[in-house]
Amino acid sequence: MQHHNYSLADLENMLPWEREIYVDMLITYIKEENEKEKRRKQQGK
Repeated sequence: MQHHNYSLADLENMLPWEREIYVDMLITYIKEENEKEKRRKQQGK
């Protein structure tokens, strides 16, 4: 909700295919953030 600026009501009212797209976007975002964090930790060594 925070990253893509959706309210809880927006998420609850989404059609199933819209929610699937949103979840896909969220998974992609989390993976990218995890990779960035991993790179930061490796550079800190």
